[in-house]
Amino acid sequence: RDNPEEKIWFKSVAQLARRHGIPVHTPDSVNTPEWIARLREMQPDIIFSFYYRNMICQEILDIPPLGAFNMHGSLLPKYRGRVPINWAVLNGETETGATLHWMVKRPDAGDIVDQEPVTIGPRDTARDVFIKVTAAARRVLERSLDAIRQGRAPRRPQDESRASYFGGRKPEDGCIDWHADAGRIFNFIRALTHPYPGAFTDVDGRRFLVWWAEPRTDGAGRPGQVLSVAPLRVAAGKGSLEILKWQWRGGPEQQGGAHGLRPGQVLGEATPRAASV
Repeated sequence: RDNPEEKIWFKSVAQLARRHGIPVHTPDSVNTPEWIARLREMQPDIIFSFYYRNMICQEILDIPPLGAFNMHGSLLPKYRGRVPINWAVLNGETETGATLHWMVKRPDAGDIVDQEPVTIGPRDTARDVFIKVTAAARRVLERSLDAIRQGRAPRRPQDESRASYFGGRKPEDGCIDWHADAGRIFNFIRALTHPYPGAFTDVDGRRFLVWWAEPRTDGAGRPGQVLSVAPLRVAAGKGSLEILKWQWRGGPEQQGGAHGLRPGQVLGEATPRAASV
């Protein structure tokens, strides 16, 4: 998720660097005359970008003689852009992966050095897939390091006809569209569940978070209508969702329990914008 404080993420990397006497800097932007000059003074042979949230200007990309490289969490050219793992899960993909590529001015568009696919299971959350992609990224980097150091990193151009691009997501993008079919809503939930902000619906001015659910093929009713309360089942555009883990905003996360919803009650406004984001 996009966050102005993202530069403080991955504190373990900073801690590891400091233990080995490697300086750590977290500027708001490296694309300033000051930082361009400092990087030139450092004379890096190689620049790596791992989950860095900002674009890097061409002046910096031109500094290292052996190249600048980015690790991206998808099988490029598919899913360029932000939070590719969440988008892949949300869209019901069965495969994604890690791609190491040369950095160019356009985001995620440089020649591919190496990539490795991973499967997305039908019940995998975005966190599950992130763990798989992280392991794949490590293997890709280990395979590629010697060639990069020797100045002979492969360059396989991306097929622009297969490229897709997705933007960043914000917590408010987690609103459930009950008009979508149950399978689509289930993908939406597993893409946004912990450690992400979560899928939600509003009920009488209160926010109801859905952390886990099971899609069902049966259950007819108005989209968002509560079909039963024990178990808690809600009608979708096609099929229904059995909600297993939920939370009223400000309250504890629960399984089952007294949620206070009533049969026939309609959740949310089912705005088409929300679940298609």
